Amino acid sequence: MRLLFVCLGNICRSPAAEVVARKLLPECDIDSAGTGHWHVGEVPYEPMQNAARARGYDMSGLRARQVVPKDFDRFDLIIAMDTRNLEDIAALRPKGNATPVKLFTDYAPETGRDHIPDPYYTRDFDGALTLIENAAKGLAQTIGQQR
Repeated sequence: MRLLFVCLGNICRSPAAEVVARKLLPECDIDSAGTGHWHVGEVPYEPMQNAARARGYDMSGLRARQVVPKDFDRFDLIIAMDTRNLEDIAALRPKGNATPVKLFTDYAPETGRDHIPDPYYTRDFDGALTLIENAAKGLAQTIGQQR
């Protein structure tokens, strides 16, 4: 299965989701992107890298990129960090494409959250990472049940 995680700038939430999901789903092809273009080519935000590193995740090799319409053909599932990302992704959908686009928190209903808050603004990198880990575990269970 090919998975794409999407947030706003692709420097905090979606690259963190990418490295967490790679650890839980090594058989999947996993990437991340942002809806915005501001950080294209940049490494993930240092405070997010530090929080991830403290939990055993290495984000240093990742570089930000922007989601593009071709991603709908390249991936089996596109996963958004919040409803604004979901709407921005939907606006890029090519006509006739049926690739599912879901909210990441749909895979962690027990958290009671409808989005992964953006730690670039909230400064809660550990909190975001905990939500990402919970959602990634739920996603891994869902994918395991589909096999």
